[in-house]
Amino acid sequence: MEDVFSGTQFSAFLFDMDGTLLTSIEASRRVWRRWAAQFGLDADTFLPSAHGMRVREVITGLSIPDIDVDREAEYILAAEMVDMDGVSEISGAADFLSALPADRWAIVTSAPRKLAECRLRAAGLPLPRILVTAEDVQRGKPDPSCFLTAAQQLGAAPEQCLVFEDAPAGVAAAKAAGAHVLTITAAHRHAELSEFVEANGYTDLRIVPDVQASSWSLVRNTQELARNTT
Repeated sequence: MEDVFSGTQFSAFLFDMDGTLLTSIEASRRVWRRWAAQFGLDADTFLPSAHGMRVREVITGLSIPDIDVDREAEYILAAEMVDMDGVSEISGAADFLSALPADRWAIVTSAPRKLAECRLRAAGLPLPRILVTAEDVQRGKPDPSCFLTAAQQLGAAPEQCLVFEDAPAGVAAAKAAGAHVLTITAAHRHAELSEFVEANGYTDLRIVPDVQASSWSLVRNTQELARNTT
């Protein structure tokens, strides 16, 4: 077994949702493509850079003239709520979460709460005690407030948290919060995140407790490490 972070101990674990614990990429693309076509836009031109951001901020960034951002965001949410086809867990995510103490982990997502809960259920993943969603912060990722909020609710210092992320906006938010980061590459890989420790999924990851310190380290099967580096 390899100690992924070379002896660093963590007191809390924070997870992005889409692309990190579950994949909803195809469902989301279907909705955004239909929506974008109404405005003569090609969703594939902006979705890669929009991943991990809140819907309202994505729409605002497109600078569409005379658009009602709130109305359009509600339209997209409603469409996503009924399209769960293909939503599934990232390999090993359910087992990994079940091994964590319930009061030591949270999900931090840019999705609205209703959509987050629907997708977690569709993927067969547990609802966490602490779920920080789009409604819980004034500014979405890459602003760090979402991860700072989760850390505070868990009673952990941000620098003692390990964040699992898949998107540049989320990684930027985690680093700005002062947390450690591991990137999940099962759904997609971003070249700009290559400097960070990564894992394809959770099958070969587990946590090891330090009972005296009430903290945990993250270890990985060395066979998986060998596959990643050959």
